[in-house]
Amino acid sequence: MSSLTDERRNTVELSIGGMTCASCANRIERKLNKLDGVTATVNFATEKATVSFPDDIDPQRLIAEVEKAGYTAELPAPPVEETQADEQEPEDELRPLRQRLITAVALSVPVIAMAMIPALQFTYWQWLSLTLAAPVVVYAGWPFHKAAWTNLRHGTATMDTLVSLGTLAAFGWSLWALFFGTAGMPGMTHPFELLTVERADGAGTIYLETAAGVTAFILAGRYFEARAKRRAGAALRALLELGAKDVTVLRGGTEVRIPIDRLAVGDRFVVRPGEKIATDGVVEEGGSAVDASMLTGESVPVEVRPGDAVTGATVNTSGRLVVRATRVGADTQLAQMARLVEQAQTGKAQVQRLADRVSAVFVPIVIALAVATLGFWLSSGAGPTAAFTAAVAVLIIACPCALGLATPTALLVGTGRGAQLGILIKGPEVLESTRKIDTVVLDKTGTVTEGRMSLVGVHVADGEDENEVLRLAGALEHASEHPIARAIAVGAAEKVGELPAVADFTNVEGLGVQGVVDGHAVLAGRPQLLTEWSQHLPPELERALTEARAAGRTAVAVGWDGRARAIITVADRIKPTSAEAVRRLRELGLRPVLLTGDGQTVAETVAAEVGIDEVIAEVLPADKVDVIKRLQAEGRVVAMVGDGVNDAAALAQADLGLAMGTGTDAAIQASDLTLVRGDLRVAADAIRLARRTLATIKGNLFWAFAYNVAALPLAAAGLLNPMIAGAAMAFSSVFVVTNSLRLRRFR
Repeated sequence: MSSLTDERRNTVELSIGGMTCASCANRIERKLNKLDGVTATVNFATEKATVSFPDDIDPQRLIAEVEKAGYTAELPAPPVEETQADEQEPEDELRPLRQRLITAVALSVPVIAMAMIPALQFTYWQWLSLTLAAPVVVYAGWPFHKAAWTNLRHGTATMDTLVSLGTLAAFGWSLWALFFGTAGMPGMTHPFELLTVERADGAGTIYLETAAGVTAFILAGRYFEARAKRRAGAALRALLELGAKDVTVLRGGTEVRIPIDRLAVGDRFVVRPGEKIATDGVVEEGGSAVDASMLTGESVPVEVRPGDAVTGATVNTSGRLVVRATRVGADTQLAQMARLVEQAQTGKAQVQRLADRVSAVFVPIVIALAVATLGFWLSSGAGPTAAFTAAVAVLIIACPCALGLATPTALLVGTGRGAQLGILIKGPEVLESTRKIDTVVLDKTGTVTEGRMSLVGVHVADGEDENEVLRLAGALEHASEHPIARAIAVGAAEKVGELPAVADFTNVEGLGVQGVVDGHAVLAGRPQLLTEWSQHLPPELERALTEARAAGRTAVAVGWDGRARAIITVADRIKPTSAEAVRRLRELGLRPVLLTGDGQTVAETVAAEVGIDEVIAEVLPADKVDVIKRLQAEGRVVAMVGDGVNDAAALAQADLGLAMGTGTDAAIQASDLTLVRGDLRVAADAIRLARRTLATIKGNLFWAFAYNVAALPLAAAGLLNPMIAGAAMAFSSVFVVTNSLRLRRFR
């Protein structure tokens, strides 16, 4: 039933324009969620709304709803236009803000200087102040007033309402004092004070420096905030730009250059040395080393041959390759990575939902507090100047922009940095899980070990040459398709070079293989095969055979010309980085557990080698979920690291699922974190990065809350000049963004 419901639902990502703070995002979200069957999440930092809606709702209705709230909304542009827009948009977005900021700073500096330094207060200085301050308040501050007016028409209030009210009140008061009070008289002077509570009539006091200064400070905060948001999203943009733009395809034996979006599954395309591989595919011709560092963070190029899978956006470093495309466009690994990063950035952590609720009720409370402050100081006889100054300071200091930025900016930077390091965080909820986990279950095959048989040892009889054993056994096994035979053949070729040809090759069912190599009648397989040819193992080889079996390794006996010559052992080799990874996981306070379907002996051998004490062996694929459930029933909070289809259900059941990106799509879909390369050390890095991002979010929220809580009473008590309040408010937003940007330095 649920799958049918899912089919009738659509998801669209709208670009939202005109948002200036977290309250705006909150209002659009509420407006969209009021529509029947619509679920919307609006992210202030990415300026996007992710909307899930039923088939019977037209996307244009969603846009109309956003416009009714006083903002703009656009459906995603077609892919080609999108890349062109990407190149221009950041500049267009910042230019008007930069122009307003330059105007505000250039004109408000002399206004503030004249107000603060009595020596500069020449005759009629106040009129020059008015001439300079008017363009700052009206032109530079226009975005705040426009947003406040939109909010008023819709019966709501946001942070812009506070800024607009505060600056217009200060400017309006100054106009009244200049034209109808005594402030316009020749020779008028006034000192600049941070402590403002005093008895005065107000008719001789102007606040032009407050109106101009606050506008300039808050515009500066907005500008640096917008720049930082662009830098924070740079990792995602860089990820999207990694892919090749065009590709050379083979059409009827001829090479044709076409744009990447015209490439189809099944097309064969050519990749020359130094070129990017256009899309995910399988090598059909040629051999080369592929540099995947920009996608996985892996510094060593990977050797590829016919039959090997390659990933789009990786770089061919040496030979010419012909690749058959298996996935194109939105299905490629690069596109999936970008999608996961973007999904993570548009989600909301528990802590952010709290901040959203607070900022939604915060603005009306602040306006009420400003009115109460004005009333209190007027009734206490402090005079209209002191009362008005305190009320304006309350309006300005209270802007909780920092609250709205605390979570999205840290998420943007954290998930972006993760993508650069080959760690994909699926959503902010994942961050909460990483803090609580105390046990990490590691699947053995493909996670701790390489997941394929490799040659691990050669034990020769007295007087035999190891290289000669490998040369003859490797040549014989090269003719076989068996995984163990392949492991011996590959290992032998790596050690002794080119292998000779085989004649009269025979596969002896269940026992091994035999054939003639360089004039020698060679046997390789179980000891019984050699015994049938009266080639009995000498004591040193019997010992090697027993030790190999005790360690859970596969032993292959080799003999020729009437004598047993060696025991070759193969095993699923432990990854060189696994022991260090386990040590790092322990340092994070986690208890590692090895989980495998292999026998107890093999499992304990691997566990001992990498430093794991707890082993759960001989587990059928279907029973892995039960193991996770059992550990959870014991009160443990479990993370699971796996890579296979058989791990998918266990990854989904675990409190935190980490999938190796070298594994299957099913495992990756079921996990919370994807580790793009198959290095277990990245699991420790991923948990550290997720915990660091969560700590940054909490730090941001603490300082944003603490700042408002501490500053509001000071402002209400009349102890803050409104201009200082404006500077402090702008600083709090810049602090939060800068603190988030520190995550870019995560190693």
